[in-house]
Amino acid sequence: MDRRSFLKKAGIGSAAAASAAAASFPTPAISQGTMELKMVTTWPKNFPGLGTGAQRAADRITALTDGRITVKVFAAGELVPPFESFDAVSQGTADMYHAADYYWLGKHTAYAFFCAVPLGMTYAEQSAWIAYGGGQELWDELGAGFNIKSLLCGNTGTQMAGWFKNEVKSLEDLKGLKFRMPGLGGELMRQIGVNVINLPGGEIFPALQSGAIDGADWVGPWNDLAFGFYKVAKNYYYPNMSEGGAAIGLGINKGVWDKLSPTDQEIFKSAAAAENSQFYADFNANNAKSLNTLINEHGVKVSHFPDDIIDALGKAAPDVLASAATDDIGKRIHDAYLKSRDDYRGWSQVAEPAYVRDRARVLGS
Repeated sequence: MDRRSFLKKAGIGSAAAASAAAASFPTPAISQGTMELKMVTTWPKNFPGLGTGAQRAADRITALTDGRITVKVFAAGELVPPFESFDAVSQGTADMYHAADYYWLGKHTAYAFFCAVPLGMTYAEQSAWIAYGGGQELWDELGAGFNIKSLLCGNTGTQMAGWFKNEVKSLEDLKGLKFRMPGLGGELMRQIGVNVINLPGGEIFPALQSGAIDGADWVGPWNDLAFGFYKVAKNYYYPNMSEGGAAIGLGINKGVWDKLSPTDQEIFKSAAAAENSQFYADFNANNAKSLNTLINEHGVKVSHFPDDIIDALGKAAPDVLASAATDDIGKRIHDAYLKSRDDYRGWSQVAEPAYVRDRARVLGS
């Protein structure tokens, strides 16, 4: 797909039009036993993985309810601007959102723990924490203060550290650079001297192209290839120490959630869980192909971040995480998250990494 088509469809920046459109949509529309729900997203329409995952989740709910509940997806800017999705659902202008919850740090810094944080959990660990480590209960408690019920509804897996116009050979090369990164990851980069700027996805390419920013993280090879970042930057770094497994949330207006029957609530949970798994599989399959394309067809140089950068990020991470514990619920989320991360990481280090490393040695890298 062509990057320009995504950016046109994203409608980023049309705040006035979006607000006017929002006023014309009562929520939710209920007629003769059916319910029509509006899902807003922070993604360009039908954008690979992110946008298509939102649409799959909506379609699953419609299919599993035999059409009694239909969900219409509004891409970023179509109903509300992307970063206003949370308020739209909280206030009832929209019925649900599909987004990365670390976009909502302005609402509560602890929302980052339900997406991705520095030195945080992988996809497998995050899924385990939400389902079996008390994470869902804490997420529900946090969301209750904003009239939102949240469910896991996707995960990109481990992300790339980002694109840079110039080569990064040491920590000194990062200092003062204008770099796009959201969430606590952005604060982590700020701590090591980076000038951090937060932008919606649809605004990253023009900012890179114009020189408004010197580099940017987005997601990984699949989405980065679709946005065409290789056209304006050739240096692509890994790993992203702030996004070991970036979870995507399905946030549902609590009034809408409470109106659902217990059966329909289980349908929503099942639809979100199915998408959480398919979303991750989709990213893994397409990241692999897209990385090869970036390297072999577009001359992108893929490099590991220098050790002094990794060490500096690791040193700064605990204080950045602690900064999210601003009140009682924030502290409890912070403590529960870190306990589960530390409980899981022994197994995580023994299992897949050793297998993948030794498989590569036997098969040849």
